[in-house]
Amino acid sequence: MNFFKLVFFFVFITSSLLAKPNIIIVMTDDQGYPELSVNGNPILQTPHLDQLHGESLRLEDYHVSPMCAPTRGQLLTGLDAARNGCINVSSGRGLLRPELPIMANFFGDEGYETGLFGKWHLGSNYPFRPEDRGFDETVWFPSSHIGSVPDYWGNDYFDDTYVNNGEWKQYKGYCTDVFFEEGMSFMKKAAKEGKPFLSIIMPNTPHGPLVAKDKDEAVIKKILAQPEYDDMDPEIKVRLADYLGMILNIDENMGAMMKFLEDEDLKDDTIVIFQTDNGSTHGPRYYNAGMRGGKTELWEGGHRVPCLISWPNGGLLEPQDIHGLTQVQDMLPTLLDLCDIPNDTKFDGMSLASILKGKAVVPEDRMLVINYSRMPNFVNYPTPFAQTLMQRDLGEVLWKRWRLLEDRELYNLETDPLQATNVIDKHPEVLAKMRGKLDDWWADVGPNANDVQRVIIGSEHENPSRLTGCEWLDVFIDQQRQIRAGQHKSGYWMLEVAEAGEYEFEYRRWPKEIDRPIIAPAEDGQGAIPINQASFYLSNYHHLSISEKSAYGFEGETKPVGPNDTSVTFTAQLEKGPIALHTWFRGGSGHRGSGTGSTVLSAYYVYVTKK
Repeated sequence: MNFFKLVFFFVFITSSLLAKPNIIIVMTDDQGYPELSVNGNPILQTPHLDQLHGESLRLEDYHVSPMCAPTRGQLLTGLDAARNGCINVSSGRGLLRPELPIMANFFGDEGYETGLFGKWHLGSNYPFRPEDRGFDETVWFPSSHIGSVPDYWGNDYFDDTYVNNGEWKQYKGYCTDVFFEEGMSFMKKAAKEGKPFLSIIMPNTPHGPLVAKDKDEAVIKKILAQPEYDDMDPEIKVRLADYLGMILNIDENMGAMMKFLEDEDLKDDTIVIFQTDNGSTHGPRYYNAGMRGGKTELWEGGHRVPCLISWPNGGLLEPQDIHGLTQVQDMLPTLLDLCDIPNDTKFDGMSLASILKGKAVVPEDRMLVINYSRMPNFVNYPTPFAQTLMQRDLGEVLWKRWRLLEDRELYNLETDPLQATNVIDKHPEVLAKMRGKLDDWWADVGPNANDVQRVIIGSEHENPSRLTGCEWLDVFIDQQRQIRAGQHKSGYWMLEVAEAGEYEFEYRRWPKEIDRPIIAPAEDGQGAIPINQASFYLSNYHHLSISEKSAYGFEGETKPVGPNDTSVTFTAQLEKGPIALHTWFRGGSGHRGSGTGSTVLSAYYVYVTKK
């Protein structure tokens, strides 16, 4: 290639990159459709979101999962939760299949700078972290909320420690402010370098624990002190002061971000998408925008959420409502089309690009399926019949204004928006059509819907690995308050050994950052457990029979735990391949199964190092 052709080629490629629009996706956590003042909220004022609403195309029948992690997985893959692997929020069921390309891969391959800021919730270990999944710049916290088990111990929304490109780093300021500020810093840097960007900002707010900034809490408290709210439950007033106060802060940050785009001359060529991840956690208790249900429920209020799409220079329709059934799985194929990025991936969602440009409408006969697995809150040890398994009969089919819930309740939102009257026996033709959709969908995804995704240990990408109870299979322990209380739960990790060799397993009840003795109570004095033994066991039921487990060189091992021990360490020679890691802390009297050697709980934290 001669010099002039080389220069032309470089200019062409550079111009192509510059012609690509930037993309910003903001997805808030547990803010429902009711929590925008433009949607009629009687307490909350969201002027900046209302302004964006007025400048955007609004998907008015837009649906997500009723739980946050499945929604995030569907957003990033364009695939149903049953297909992408993330069917729950924890319990080893919240991990995206590592072989799947996600949004950051698609856009990164096209020259985009990619960034993720805030809540990730799709895995805390390799190969599931955002830095493993194609994001160039990341500032995030693990699992469901600030204060989760894998989170940095003691994070409390202010001056917290987050993961920055694989390393823990402390930041100054309120959590949501930090995530927006880091996101804008990333955008500014990419724009300065002449590169298009994909910036995904996922605040942890207004998810619990409910911690608003004082000034925002005070605004809502003042409103709720007015006489018109005298009959409101005092308890819900207290909660709303923080919950809605957190949304005031989101709105303020959205205003700052939109001003940033204008000041940096980026607004016209940037696609901005705002949506929430599931239904409201508080809407059913004070205002639910004419819907029934909230987060984790299949009622309309559990999964119909706001979705605003703005792109001034994109040739889109003038701001208006877009009717017809749409879903979060539509976002990735839509963005690829809007950015003229060719792909041959078979998505479960459909591209809405032609609809947003006024060249088509949402197909009237479109049917959607929502399904996710349920929380195993009452389970203290894994069971083969866990609630965390996705099942055909726990899903919902959406068709026009019909809703078929769990194959046992049928509602017509046209005549019954509050879903008060089950008409499943009165519309056999409708029922047959919707059941047919559910059957076909389950026949497609069901065989692999409950496949277990395994954390990889001993990899060059993460060594040591910090395992937490959040990934115990089919057992829920994902709140630091559960650790403080010393909840008597046990579970095991499904792992993949990357390389054969000697491995060290360091058990802890408390994470390393506080280095507290295993038997010691929390800082508030609660949760002391008289542990005196630790046991270690590995199994591999996929390749070894029970009688052959000694191929690892041991059946199991037990060590004493002293009163000042902060950890107990075991070593094992492992072969490459899948294993299950079982751990136990055993303790003294006064506990269920009392007596020395009785099972108390599994190690909440295990640090695994390949030597």
